[in-house]
Amino acid sequence: MKKDITIIGAGLVGSLLSIYLSKRGYKVKVFERRGDMRKEKMSAGRSINLALSDRGIKALEEVGIMNEIRKICIPMHGRFIHNADGSTAFQAYGKQGQFINSVSRGELNKQLMSLAEHHGAEILFNHKCETIDWKTNTINFELPGSQLVTHSSQLIFGADGAYSAARLQHHLQHDRFQYWQYYIDFGYKELNIPPGENGSFRMEKNALHIWPRGNYMLIALPNIDGSFTCTLFFPFEGEPSFASLDTKEKVKTFFEKTFADAEPLMPTLEEDFFANPTSSLVTVRCYPWIREDKFALIGDAAHAIVPFFGQGMNCGFEDCSVLNGLMDKYDNDWETILSEYQQLRKPDGDAIAELALNNFIEMRDKVADPKFLLQKKIEARLHEKYPEKWIPAYTQVTFSPHIRYSEALQRGKKQEAIMHELMQMPNIAQVWDTHEIEHWVLESLKRVN
Repeated sequence: MKKDITIIGAGLVGSLLSIYLSKRGYKVKVFERRGDMRKEKMSAGRSINLALSDRGIKALEEVGIMNEIRKICIPMHGRFIHNADGSTAFQAYGKQGQFINSVSRGELNKQLMSLAEHHGAEILFNHKCETIDWKTNTINFELPGSQLVTHSSQLIFGADGAYSAARLQHHLQHDRFQYWQYYIDFGYKELNIPPGENGSFRMEKNALHIWPRGNYMLIALPNIDGSFTCTLFFPFEGEPSFASLDTKEKVKTFFEKTFADAEPLMPTLEEDFFANPTSSLVTVRCYPWIREDKFALIGDAAHAIVPFFGQGMNCGFEDCSVLNGLMDKYDNDWETILSEYQQLRKPDGDAIAELALNNFIEMRDKVADPKFLLQKKIEARLHEKYPEKWIPAYTQVTFSPHIRYSEALQRGKKQEAIMHELMQMPNIAQVWDTHEIEHWVLESLKRVN
């Protein structure tokens, strides 16, 4: 007998999960606290474009919807660096032909909702989760006008994001629930570069643009209409910071000086800066994620991470894929499915959280450092010659869905220790491409593995 399943949250992960479950014949209801974004105007300034990569693509292909999603994707083959001195550089993400995809969060969410309904899921909007009675698995929802409704379900998934109401109810009524959250001292603000004439792109289309400035950075991702969604990652306090840029004149002067090639492309900069919200960046770790065969957290509700590895959505989609594999393995034995899901995904959620925080430093600071660029060149050459022995950390995470995040973190740490030692060697810039150095690296790998 198949359970009736309720999903709290119709965001990216909740919508995708409902497609997986509906295709398996489960009766699925999805409750979303917001209105239907397909019919209502989305609030400006919160859409951060997403980077869809191999882990997320694998999940979308499993349910047969990637061809639809591909229509709203733009391939990005590497980072396009805009240095403070006005020079630029292109850094490929991986080997020839490897790329990540820029996709609008809003457009992707709309597509997934429509596909979920097409496959039989029912989505109810403007339902805000207030309380959950765990004895009866009954959820109380508040509707507009303070009306309360109840809904009982045999299995509930909490897919309602970093500030999950489902997780809070789980937390409050669990004897030994562990919860940890960490805010970095940086916020983000969405800005915009509009398209050129006839929907043309005013910068390189197939790249993720970065203006690294040591303690902060601006990034820009392409949209299918020719525009770029820009995001400023910036300190909340200090000089400069969101607090110090408190007038339109200060904003304009700062951008003209700091992001000289971007500012002329942003005609609504000052208006956007003050109209769009300044949002915070949180990492969430918690445990346990499950209650017997009745409840599980998934996606950001289980493991919210900062966006600097482009893996938040991809990790949530991979949660769905892992669950799908466990349903294949254990049929309707949900107690075993959920137990193994937690056992598999908890270490990976923790690992990608650490990797994402580390990548912030790389993006805002190191990508403009010649020594760092030499290290990346050495790693790329090693990967080219010994693809099984040396896989760069970025490649492990982004282009190798068969490698778990937890494994990528451990392998990455070992390789980074070797590279740290290598980069201290005298005249490394002159001798890096020699047989002696290659032999030393291979011997070092044997030592640490």
